[in-house]
Amino acid sequence: MPAVDLPLEQLQHYNGTNPRPDDFDSYWDKALRELDEVEPRCELIPAEFSVPGAVECFDLYFPSVRGGRIHAKYLRPAGQAPAKRPVVLQFHGYGGSSGDWQDKLSFVAAGFCLAAMDCRGQGGLSYDAGGVPGNTQQGHIIRGLDGNADDLLFRQIFLDCAQLARVLMRLPEIDASRMAATGGSQGGGLTLACGALVPEIKLLAPLYPFLCDYQRVWEMDLGTGAYAELRQYFRMFDPEHLREKEIFTRLGYIDVQHLASRVRGRTMMGTCLMDHTCPASTQFAAFHHLPGKKEHIIYPDFDHEGVPGWWDKVLTFFINNL
Repeated sequence: MPAVDLPLEQLQHYNGTNPRPDDFDSYWDKALRELDEVEPRCELIPAEFSVPGAVECFDLYFPSVRGGRIHAKYLRPAGQAPAKRPVVLQFHGYGGSSGDWQDKLSFVAAGFCLAAMDCRGQGGLSYDAGGVPGNTQQGHIIRGLDGNADDLLFRQIFLDCAQLARVLMRLPEIDASRMAATGGSQGGGLTLACGALVPEIKLLAPLYPFLCDYQRVWEMDLGTGAYAELRQYFRMFDPEHLREKEIFTRLGYIDVQHLASRVRGRTMMGTCLMDHTCPASTQFAAFHHLPGKKEHIIYPDFDHEGVPGWWDKVLTFFINNL
């Protein structure tokens, strides 16, 4: 069959290319200590959308690091539950938002609460205080790349995901021992990042995760589309590639393949072998670093697109295991 990436036999043994910074673990331990200084309190505002008698909907706001005020859509079954409920964290694609309310109702119908987060600086209602030099109009991967590594924007977004989990764990209707996370593309990467920073998350279901193995993307000449900012960065700030090793090592702090080793939950990942946006090898690198129980579902003929049956699998996975 046609191939975009390595043959499947080689993908099964591919463990990544992008460098892992020597202080990677201490970097994220320090980041979590910074998050500890932000109280995981929240504001729940009844939403205009609801399903009377069945689903209660809220705009949820909470504070996060560096002055962020983060928004999520929060849905829960109406009425008093006989016991605390499981919860699903849902993350969206790059540049998008938490989306409509209606496409979340199947999870609530199954008895889950659900929170869908808007990433700061993207298409939703979350607020990013900013304060870093460089490209802030676009390019969240490269934002904060120069200067202190603590200023990388995706560091803050990963911490926002962890803060959402901490907020939900404190809600009286939530069973903190039954938490799951899911999303596609950027949402898949954030699912893994959240599971890494909040090891209490029991189930993870990422679809073709973004934000993995940046150097591999570059070497495949796929610095286009979602990864176009990599090429943009070199053209603007390092046209001779004199700092290439330094740059990819710095990006290693926000490389989900390296965070994957901190995940403790059970994972079901979906990967499309014809993916031109997030090449399969980058996803396999993240999958192979997951230390716990895991399942990899392969779609040989699909690109970075809707996959028939995937979301049915996710809901069934959560129902059967939470």
